[in-house]
Amino acid sequence: RQIATDTPDAAAKTILSQNIMGGMCARVCPTEQLCEQACVREMAEGKPVLIGQLQRYATDHLQEQGIHPFVRAAATGKRVAVVGAGPAGLSAAHRLAMLGHEIVVYDARPKAGGLNEYGIATYKTPDGFAQGEVDWLLKIGGITVETGRVLGADLQLDAVRSEFDAVFLGMGLSGVNALGVEGETKKGVLDAVDFIADLRQASDVAKVPVGRDVVVIGGGMTAVDAAVQAKLLGALNVTLVYRRGRDWMNASPFEQDLAASKGVRIVTHATPKTVHGNGAVREIEFDYVGEDMSPTGQTLRLAADQVFKAIGQTLEGEDLPALEGRKIAVDANGRTSLQGVWAGGDCASGGDDLTVTAVAEGRDAAMDIHAALSGSV
Repeated sequence: RQIATDTPDAAAKTILSQNIMGGMCARVCPTEQLCEQACVREMAEGKPVLIGQLQRYATDHLQEQGIHPFVRAAATGKRVAVVGAGPAGLSAAHRLAMLGHEIVVYDARPKAGGLNEYGIATYKTPDGFAQGEVDWLLKIGGITVETGRVLGADLQLDAVRSEFDAVFLGMGLSGVNALGVEGETKKGVLDAVDFIADLRQASDVAKVPVGRDVVVIGGGMTAVDAAVQAKLLGALNVTLVYRRGRDWMNASPFEQDLAASKGVRIVTHATPKTVHGNGAVREIEFDYVGEDMSPTGQTLRLAADQVFKAIGQTLEGEDLPALEGRKIAVDANGRTSLQGVWAGGDCASGGDDLTVTAVAEGRDAAMDIHAALSGSV
């Protein structure tokens, strides 16, 4: 309604009050599922309101003017450390700064932004949008960013806890799962997240090496991004192989269809068996599997001079709060087992692998931190 009345900046503030990274989410989140699928117009007319495009229009209009619509509250004298400058960490930092706290954000990489800067396909966020959004977010003031700081190396959680009134952990997942098959260490078998990161930081993406025959293993957004990027960079044959059916893939149907439209072949119900080649990958062999994941006895061999692993990431770090499975255990407010320590985003239990979810978890944890520091809970 605010956009319809020609007040896009007011619309942007409405969006950003709940999702400070509304501009990025309008670009990378599956709005066709999360928003438009539930639109009443979709039910009645078969065509939803284009929520993603409208959100992008409003937030871009405000951000391009350099306007930051929020003002910091009076200083509280409290200091909060945020470990991880990705969507969850930056969301928490912004909300806490807006509430009057002083924030120091630590991140292991040379730039802030997390997966938005290093893990999203270049064709989705061109022209430096991710860094532009970070710079705009920091206009709230009260936030200091220190890069090149690694938790468990030069940054010890106990020391951080003693120095700050509260700590938020939002460092994501930095480890990459292994295939666990013979030949995995051959040249040309790479992590998809590193391929995407190299593209994101390259001054000329055309100079990033890409194979002739590329195989991507996985079924999530990173797998689709790597496959589409490889095809756009000139790979002749790109095959995405997933161990279950397409309905199980974390990548949305929209993203799957996008990959297919770019010429990516999608093979399902196949798991890697052996990487073949003399020093460097030349072929990769798969077992076809049934619904129960047991081998059918049939195999598939694909020519490959480049194989990208995109089968999930793992949490790395020492002296962390208690884990639930392979992630930090948190309650509904993001509180961990350690007093004064909260967590959110990909490193924390629950939720899903979406930017909008990470932003929401950072925001909600920030509100609980504020309540705790204010003595109201």
